[in-house]
Amino acid sequence: MNKNVKFTLLFSLMLVFFGTLNKAQTHLKKGDMIDGIAVVVGDEIILESDIEEQANFAKQQGANVADKCEFVESIINNKLLIYEAKRDTLIENRSAAIKEQANQKYTQILGQFPDEKTMLSTYKFRTAFEMKNAIEKIDADNYYGQMKFGRITDKADVTPNEVTDFFTTFQYQLPEVKDEVSLSQIVMYPKLTNAHKDEIIARLNKIKQDILAGESFESQARIYSDDPGSAAKGGLYTNIAKGKMVKPFEAAALNLQEGEISDPVESDFGYHLIQLVKKSGKQYDARHILLKAEPDAEEIQSAKKELDSIRTLIIDGKMSFKDAAFRFSDDKQTKFNAGIITGQDGSDKIEKLNLPPTISYQIAGHNKGDITDVFQDTAQQDRKTVAIIKIDDVIAAHKLDITTDYNRIKQMALNKKKNEMVEKWVKEKLPSVFISINDRYKDCTFKTDWRKTVTK
Repeated sequence: MNKNVKFTLLFSLMLVFFGTLNKAQTHLKKGDMIDGIAVVVGDEIILESDIEEQANFAKQQGANVADKCEFVESIINNKLLIYEAKRDTLIENRSAAIKEQANQKYTQILGQFPDEKTMLSTYKFRTAFEMKNAIEKIDADNYYGQMKFGRITDKADVTPNEVTDFFTTFQYQLPEVKDEVSLSQIVMYPKLTNAHKDEIIARLNKIKQDILAGESFESQARIYSDDPGSAAKGGLYTNIAKGKMVKPFEAAALNLQEGEISDPVESDFGYHLIQLVKKSGKQYDARHILLKAEPDAEEIQSAKKELDSIRTLIIDGKMSFKDAAFRFSDDKQTKFNAGIITGQDGSDKIEKLNLPPTISYQIAGHNKGDITDVFQDTAQQDRKTVAIIKIDDVIAAHKLDITTDYNRIKQMALNKKKNEMVEKWVKEKLPSVFISINDRYKDCTFKTDWRKTVTK
C-alpha cells in the first residue's frame, strides 16, 4: 500500500496526454474488448481503456507496470482519495477555476504548434473539446487527490528517534546519491531605460485610442498581446478569483467599471491594457493586452556591468554573498534565503544531473567557494536575466548516511508515516464506500481487501 499511495499521487500528473478519453480513435485488433467499466469507486468510474492507456503512458515514462493487479490497485487508491475529497466540505470546489486553467493550458500548448490541427493530431484528439476535457480531468484529479492526501496527513511528524529507527531499519535499502552540489545565486532583471518604457507605454496608448475609436479589444488582443495564455481568446480571463493575478493587475481591474479600459499598468510581466468585462461577488472577468518589457542588448550589458561590480565587492570581502543576494537579487525565491538554490524536494543539495543546462555549464570546472563570472540566462515567463552562481559545496556520490543526510532521511521517514496514515484511513473508509471491481480482476490478490464492500 505504501508504494501504491506514493505512486498514485504522482500518477495523476501522468494521466495520458497521448490519447486519453479518445476512445473512438483506438485501433482495435480482432478479439480486443472495445471498452468497459473496470472499477467503480463511489460515483467515480474507471474504464478499462483508462487503465490500458495509463499503463502505456507509465511505461513510456520508465515506470514498472509489469504487475497489472498492483497497477490497478494504485488507480483504485487514487480514485478513493478523489471521491472522498469531493465530499469533503473543507476542500474548496475549484471546478470553475480548473476549467479556466484547462482553457489556458490548451492555449499555451497551441502556441507551440503551427496550427490547431497539428496539435490535435500530435496528441491524438479529434476535437479541441476532447483535449480540453482531458486536461480538465487531469487537473481536477490531481487537485482533489493531493488535497485529500494533505488533509489526511496534515498533522504527520517524526521525532529524531523515529528518524534514527527508520535509518537503522532501511539503511541497506536506501539509494546511493549521485554527485551533488550546493549553490547560491544572485539574479538580476535588466532594467529598462525610461525612453524604452515610454516607447512601450506609447504603443499601448495608441492601441487604447484605436479601441476607443471603434476597434474591438478582442481583435487588438489577438494581434498585439504577448500573453500566450489569453491572446488567442481575445485577451479574456474568466472567473478570476481575488488574489489570483499579480497585485498591479488586480488593483487596476477592480477599480474599473464594467466595459472601462485602464491606462497602461506595469507588472512583473510587462505592461498591460486592462478591460473589466464583468464583476460578480468574489470573482471577475477581464481582458488584457500584454506587451512584455524585453530589455535590449544595451540594457542587458548595463545589468551585467552592475552585477560584475557586485561580484567584485564579494570577492574582495567587502560584502557577503548573503547580504548581496538580499540587497540586489530580483529572484524572490532565493533572495531572502541567502541566495540558496533548493531542489524539488526542498533540499539545498542538488544532483548535478538535475541542474538546468545553463547553470551546469557555468559551474563546470569550478571548485567549492568559487563564484562564476556574470552570465545571461532566462527565468520564468522567458524573462531575460543576468546572474552569478556561488559553489557552496561539492558532494561526491555516496550512500545515504544519517550523519551527512539527516534532513533527507527525515523526509523519507515522514513520507513513510504519511503513507501509513493514508493506508489506515483507507481501511477505515472501506465499509462506507461502494466499490465494484469487474470479474476480470477476480484472480488479483490486492494488498487491501476492496471486495469486502462489494459483498456488503
